[in-house]
Parts: sequence; structure tokens; C-alpha cells
Amino acid sequence: MRRARALSDFAKNRSGNFTLMAAVSMSVLLLTIGFGINVAQSLNVKSSLQSALDSAVTSTARDLTTGTIEEKDARRMVEAFLSANSTSRFSTNDRFVLDQLVVDRTARTISATAHANVVLAFPMFNIGDPRVGTESAAVYSDVNVEVAMMLDLTGSMKKAGTDDKLGDLQKAATRAVETLLSGQNLNDRVRVALVPYANSVNVGAAIAEKAVYIEKNEADRGKVVSNADPRNVTSSGRDYCATERKGTAYVYTDDGPDVAMVNRDFLLTAFAKGYTDGNINYLPSEKCPTVAVVPLTANLKTLTDTIEKFVADGGTGGHIGVQWTWYMLSDKWKNVLATSAAPGPYKKVAKYAILMTDGEFNLGFSGAATVQEAYGAGAAARSIPHATKLCAEMRKAGIEIFTIGFKLPNDAARKLMRDCATPDTGGIKHYYDTSSGPELDQAFQQITGNIEGLALTK
Repeated sequence: MRRARALSDFAKNRSGNFTLMAAVSMSVLLLTIGFGINVAQSLNVKSSLQSALDSAVTSTARDLTTGTIEEKDARRMVEAFLSANSTSRFSTNDRFVLDQLVVDRTARTISATAHANVVLAFPMFNIGDPRVGTESAAVYSDVNVEVAMMLDLTGSMKKAGTDDKLGDLQKAATRAVETLLSGQNLNDRVRVALVPYANSVNVGAAIAEKAVYIEKNEADRGKVVSNADPRNVTSSGRDYCATERKGTAYVYTDDGPDVAMVNRDFLLTAFAKGYTDGNINYLPSEKCPTVAVVPLTANLKTLTDTIEKFVADGGTGGHIGVQWTWYMLSDKWKNVLATSAAPGPYKKVAKYAILMTDGEFNLGFSGAATVQEAYGAGAAARSIPHATKLCAEMRKAGIEIFTIGFKLPNDAARKLMRDCATPDTGGIKHYYDTSSGPELDQAFQQITGNIEGLALTK
């Protein structure tokens, strides 16, 4: 009887329930906290690993693209990048480990997988292998890139009070070439040419000797001469200026001077000396910019030194600038240029033109009978369609054209820039209408960024 009563009393006793339940609850809570911390640690390591691998692969792809490294160096570069960025407090001493790296020459991609072992704060709560892994990929390009920049050095670009358009252009153009050639050596895959223009284009002594036909009198005007034929030129008094190509068969082509030289119009000298048209006196101006064109080069200093020497003066012979921009990108002119500046074949090189102006194209010698007819509304009626046709032929040849209007004065100038530009595709903008120095700089930066992106898909 006593035994039965004792068992009954024991069964009814509740004095230890709270302690027991508290112990069970605490165990569950600790398990939950420990597991949560382990998960957080793993996620932290995975996030750090993903970020490091993405950066490593992207950086290596860029180095492959620019030629900074060769394919055989790719794995070493990724491993070095991972090692330098293995800063997670929760991974082991060997930290981020590259498992596999594949450089696909056909697809022009670089892909990688990597892992990290996690040092868990509560290993007793771990379920499964304390290892996290991830993968990343990027596109690289081995396509050579050629960019020709046509830059307006006309009189309207001169500094006027606080409006320093020439200074704005110099800053923007300098930054553009720095971006395009960033991290490159002299023989790298991206090369840039400069084509400053105003009344005409200064092509320099070497090109002028082989490609420019100097018209010495009215009888010479309009002649189509190849540099393989006898020609009426003299080396004395050369200014290295060049205007339009004459002759309907070659005006809108990129044929080399062996087929048809480019004229230095007889009217240019008289125009530059200044003249009178009715009641208006036009002041003297430089026959062509004081700085010569810079053929394709990867030498950043050559480009920036030239930009620094820009001087604004003269009228807007824009179609002349467009014409010479094309020549700087055409492989038909390779025999005229130094070997290092020779353009590559259209089918093997990504070619881009950046055409910049601050005004309407209103100067042209072809079709003008007098100095007075070379400038103004009549000249614009010739220069604008001339430039538009040249742009169309450049696009047909495979050159992608970006255009920048800078504080343009009228809709005719805007229409020309829109018409010259390659039509927008895939979200890539090709025509920019800017109204300030910062906007001009932004346009150049967006274009150089687009060129870098487009080169990956060529």
C-alpha cells in the first residue's frame, strides 16, 4: 500500500518541470543560434568569394583584351587576384582556391570556378561539408581597334569670356584618348588617330608629299591626278594643307592617292588672306590648323601633346575633316603611312570614327568659282550633302560612326550630325547633342565606353 502511494505521489509531483523544460528550450535555442551563425558565416564567405572571383575574371579578361598578359598567364593572374582579396575572417588559411580556369578562344570567354573552406564558429552544429564554391565568366576580345577622332578647331571654338570651348574640347579629348589607351603599350591592339580641321586639314609633310596635289593656278583646279603620274607640284612653300578630293569618280571613296590624289585648292590661299563679300570684310585666318593630323598610334603622349597644342582659327570645312578621318582608317592608305600607323583590313579590325563639331559645315572649295562662293549659305549647301554622303560610304565600308554636336547653333547642324551617325542599335547611342563642357566630356566618355563594349562583340 505504501509503495503504491509513493508511486502515485511521484507521478503527481510537478516541482521539476520548469527546469527540465528550460533546459530543453535552451538546447534548442543554442542549436538554432549556432546553426544560424554557421549559415551566416558560409554566406559571408561565399559572397566574398564571388566578389573576388568576379573581379579576378573581369580584370584578367581586360588584360587579355588589351594584351597586357598572354593566355598562358591567365591562371596565374586569377590566382594572384584571389590571394590578394582573400580577406574573409571565416575562411581557412588557404582561403580562396581556384579550381578551374578555362580560356575559350572560339567564344572569346574566360570562365572560372573556385571554393573556400569555412572555419565554423560552431562546428558541432554543422551539417555537410563546410565548403562554399562559386563560378564566374567574362568576355574578352583579341580584335584590333582603330579609332579616328575628327576635332573642330574653327574660329568659333576660341575662348570668349568665360566660354572656353577649345579648353573644354582639349580636356574631353585628352580624357578620351587616356580611356581608350589605358594600360596599353605602344604596340597594343587599340590605336587612335586625330584629325583636327578648320578651313582645311594639315596632313603633315610625309602625307602631303605622297598624297596632296597642289593647285598652283585656276587651270589646275579640279584635276584628278594620281601620285604615279607627273604632276604640277613644287616642294617650295608647302604648307601641308589639303582640301577636298576632286573628280566625281573618287570624291566619295577611300581610294588611295595612287588612284587619285587629294587637292589643295588654289582658292585656299586667297580665302585665308581675308576677303570682302559685299559689305562684309572677312579677316585673315590660318589656311589649315597649325597642328597636323596624327595617324593611328598607341602612343598616348603623342596624342595628348598634340591636343595640348590646339589653336582655334578658321571656317568649318567639315566635309574635309570627315574625308580625312576616313582616310586615317582605310587600309587603302597604308602605303602612304608609316608601318606603325597603317590601318588594318576592314574585315579584321573594328573601326570607329568620332566626328565632333560646334557649328554648321559652311565652307567648301569644290564647286566654288570664287573665294566668295567658298563660304556661307551656298557653301553649306554643298558641304553638308558632301559630308552626309561620305558618312554613308564610311558606314558601308564597315566604320561605326559616333557624332558629337557641341553648342550647335541650328537644326541643320544637328540634322547633319544625326544623319552622319550610325543608327542606334542594342541601346548604343551614336549621336550626342551637348551644351556644356561637362556634357562634352560625358559624351566622349560614353562613346569610349561603348567602343570598348562593342569591341568585345566584333
